[in-house]
Amino acid sequence: MALSNNVIGCINFVAMLLSIPVIGAGIWLAMETDNSCVKILQWPVIILGVLNLVVALAGFIGGFWRIPALLIFYLVAMLILIILLACLVVFIYMVTIRGSGHMEPSRTYLEYHLEDYSGWLRRRVQSSYKWDRIRSCLSSTTMCAQLNQSYKMAQDFFNAPLSPLQSGCCKPPTQCGYTFVNPTYWISPINNAADMDCLNWNNDQTQLCYSCDSCKAGLLANLKKEWRRADIILLITLVGLIWVYLIGCCAFRNAKTEEIFRKYKQGYADTN
Repeated sequence: MALSNNVIGCINFVAMLLSIPVIGAGIWLAMETDNSCVKILQWPVIILGVLNLVVALAGFIGGFWRIPALLIFYLVAMLILIILLACLVVFIYMVTIRGSGHMEPSRTYLEYHLEDYSGWLRRRVQSSYKWDRIRSCLSSTTMCAQLNQSYKMAQDFFNAPLSPLQSGCCKPPTQCGYTFVNPTYWISPINNAADMDCLNWNNDQTQLCYSCDSCKAGLLANLKKEWRRADIILLITLVGLIWVYLIGCCAFRNAKTEEIFRKYKQGYADTN
């Protein structure tokens, strides 16, 4: 039984290590500009990582110090956490399965349209109450001002690899036909009726296209890219946790079998 308990302790140490990438993914999301403004995914990921760490620690202690109550708690709680993590992995995949950028003539950067993204994501940004807070957060960053330092000529800007947020929030949509003065200052639109965003564009550096649907779409495109990366980390961790849990179940069953066999032999010896 001691050997099986030691195995349980060792594999729970591995489970503790597996919580590190989950917590790290949550912290990374919290540090990204768009996620820090939206505040949707990072806290569920961090909380799941911390809970995994606590449960694995309980299993580690229960294994090495032979505390059956802690081992049973570990087996039940870890199963729940694995199910929750699996649900989160599937959820992230499903809400980010739609949406991509669109090419425009003579442009390297892509344009983004809000209707391309999943309804769940769109609802996170479409209401004025939610977007006012997000817009205020985005406009306080330097992502648009940095473009003015990097690109002086129109052709250089048109060939720039802009992020989805910069493409959607820092300039007017290409189809409006605005004339480039600098990356955040455009004049003389050719077709204001091409898109409502053409009218929403403002050369005021605190407004720009932060009220545009293209800015909301750019935000969702950025979220999709970062959430997909986090989802890969969570998926790998999930596979690792499932293997650890299965090994732990086998070790716990072996420990119980050894204990029953030991008690049987002890009882048999006493009768003789």
